[in-house]
Amino acid sequence: MQQRLRTIWAELRSHAPFTLFGALTGVVCMVLFKNIGPEINHRLFQVFHPAHVVLSAIVTASMFRLYEKHTSLLKVVVIGYVGAIGVATMSDCILPFFGESIFGVALPLHSHAHASEDEHAHAAEDEHAHADTNAHTDDEHAHADEHQATLNDHTSETESTAESTNIPKRLHFGFIEDWYLVNPAAFLGIAIAFFLPRTRFPHAGHVLISTWASSFHVLMNTRGELTTLILLGMFAVLFVAVWLPCCVSDIIFPLLFAKSGTDIRHHHH
Repeated sequence: MQQRLRTIWAELRSHAPFTLFGALTGVVCMVLFKNIGPEINHRLFQVFHPAHVVLSAIVTASMFRLYEKHTSLLKVVVIGYVGAIGVATMSDCILPFFGESIFGVALPLHSHAHASEDEHAHAAEDEHAHADTNAHTDDEHAHADEHQATLNDHTSETESTAESTNIPKRLHFGFIEDWYLVNPAAFLGIAIAFFLPRTRFPHAGHVLISTWASSFHVLMNTRGELTTLILLGMFAVLFVAVWLPCCVSDIIFPLLFAKSGTDIRHHHH
């Protein structure tokens, strides 16, 4: 047990520098794609989250297969699926959502919409008073009424825009809402691991892809301005969201089911 704990701690330390680099690329993604809209960010999440699940399933199932060579297919499937889906959901969805809530990136900004609405309301009142004071002819009344209708239409458009930006933040569960993408991805990774177990490239790749998936989950809910302070906070969130879950998925979780006498060694570059 002590050997296993020392190995796990060594793995966590060895993953930290690479995860820091991954978190930095995640922040760069947020800066570059912050204005493309939640719909496109969701599409990008649908690319990176299933890709993360595939690689996570490969590594989780491979680690178990390498140390339990005579295990059954069913056991590999269960461990690979739970390890990949559970930890990927924690890394790409749950922890980023908590970060969004803590740093307030999901709160819509209404100040400009309300200011514009107040300006149009005052303009409408002034125009109505002016029309009453100078209403000497039917043409002038008709012009005032027409202008008033235009102002009302513009105000309604402003209110509609404000309502459209008031999209509530929400926790997106990929394996439920995008089940047709995420669950097949998990089984694909498990199949690859069962017939060709390997851990080097998939582990390094899935750390990066997990960071990008987490970043696009944040952008799906982002309605406010990404200030320097928020970006620093999200950098810390991305690091934790990737570092702990990915190490749990790739190393700790599969080795919990390995035989206690197994020599645990997981080398990667």
